[in-house]
Amino acid sequence: MANDQTVPECDVLVVGGGINGAGIARDLAGRGWRVVLVEKDDLASHTSSSSTKLIHGGLRYLEHRAFGLVRKALQERELLLRSAPHIMRPLRFVMPHDPGMRPAWLIRLGLFLYDHLARREITPGSNGVVLKGHPLGVPLQERYQRGFVYSDGWVDDARLVVLNAQDAQAHGATILTRTRCTSAQRGPDGWTVKLQPTHALGAPAQTVRARALVNAAGPWAAQFLSEVARSDQAGPLTQHSLRLVKGSHIVVPRLFDHDHAYIFQAPDGRIIFAIPYEQHFTLIGTTDVEVPTMPEQASIEQDEVQYLCEQASRYFKRPVQSADVVWTYAGVRPLLEDASKDASAVTRDYVLETSDRGAPLMTVWGGKITTYRKLAEQAATQLGVLLGQAGRPWTEDAVLPGGDLSAWTQTACAGPDLGMVAFVSQLQARYPWVPVLTLRRWAQAYGTQIPLLVGSAQCLKDLGPTEVTGLYRAELRYLIQAEWARTADDVLWRRSKLGLHLTPAQCAHVAACMARLMREEPTASERVVQGDHLQRQLVPGVQVDHGA
Repeated sequence: MANDQTVPECDVLVVGGGINGAGIARDLAGRGWRVVLVEKDDLASHTSSSSTKLIHGGLRYLEHRAFGLVRKALQERELLLRSAPHIMRPLRFVMPHDPGMRPAWLIRLGLFLYDHLARREITPGSNGVVLKGHPLGVPLQERYQRGFVYSDGWVDDARLVVLNAQDAQAHGATILTRTRCTSAQRGPDGWTVKLQPTHALGAPAQTVRARALVNAAGPWAAQFLSEVARSDQAGPLTQHSLRLVKGSHIVVPRLFDHDHAYIFQAPDGRIIFAIPYEQHFTLIGTTDVEVPTMPEQASIEQDEVQYLCEQASRYFKRPVQSADVVWTYAGVRPLLEDASKDASAVTRDYVLETSDRGAPLMTVWGGKITTYRKLAEQAATQLGVLLGQAGRPWTEDAVLPGGDLSAWTQTACAGPDLGMVAFVSQLQARYPWVPVLTLRRWAQAYGTQIPLLVGSAQCLKDLGPTEVTGLYRAELRYLIQAEWARTADDVLWRRSKLGLHLTPAQCAHVAACMARLMREEPTASERVVQGDHLQRQLVPGVQVDHGA
């Protein structure tokens, strides 16, 4: 722009709307910094919606002696389960013992360490189990006589990203989805960044000036540094590189009736999970396949489908066939390159690489969902130091949007799953005219934000037409206005998994409805194109409290 005074300014611009980018934006905004987050697609479009949906310490990491990572992950598991009990819950895992693989004493030792490496207040400890004649053993082949049971957690990964973005916005951050960072020029005291909306044909680019830049582009982190970021200083922008490992999953009709998950040991040393999923299904994963370059959209290969079916069939009585698969998904993990020959052995820990040769630059290398909050906290502290004032960490005891169930139940829940029954009961009392199944789904998606969805509605008719069973026009409007949803995929596969339960015709109907609503109610990102939204949010010279 010709007139520099018209260029919006911020303290930190974060590139990447996955879990790390959203978490960093949230932490920084909560410390008082002016933050802009840009994501070229939808929030959690790629890796962060393609996980195995687990909040876990990483039991298998003990074999690689990654005790520090396991301890950190176990600590975070406890914190996260408290922060968003509507989208997370403890989950018990059954490990059938295969005498031909890891010896029982080694497994018992590993589980003892897993129970005691970090303080446990929510999840119960491990124990042995006789599978013969036990409900947990019913789906398994007769040769698995004994096993072990231990605890981890389940999470709706894509919703976790959205909740972090919501909290970032509530603390003053600007969230721009479907906006590509096309160039970032480093100067001695700031970055000049060009942003191009991708959702509106012919939309004008915008220029933003940021005091610091965060590269949280996940699998595209190295590409961003080589193709987008430019520095007026000599030398490379990084000393690290990524190892891209694709993890694929399959979903099949429910293989067992109980609420535990299974963890299986494959002959090649990999771990395969079989997890209850969306009431009527079982989720099986994951693979570890190295990919040379980041594809725009990762997809499962047929040999991966066959591999997962074969490994599950080694344990279940009823063989799992490729014809059983109703849905698949794949994501690319951006793992920090190390000397490991086996992709499954590459570290899941993270590195925050900072450069202050000119305006501050931070690149996030690696990481996992379980440790995202700690990563964000450390990133915000380091960035604050580079900007002149670190600010106080604040997220350890903070609740994510919709997660304070005690405000409804009038009790401090001892665990994240204990308040859900009481919460749903309160919902039924307040909204007796909403079907129970819809209320339960809302409870596990929106938590205490449900009144924002319902608004002033007093009956089902007030929620608008039923687009498909249990999905009302009011919910679509809420997702557009409050959660950056723009397409049917955003709604059916990331904000929810309703797509699993619908026919192609029903999905097409939702797509048509979303298109109509988008023409009527543009999102905040679209309003940037239409006016001076970003300029008004990021007024240069605004005094902020940096949490000192």
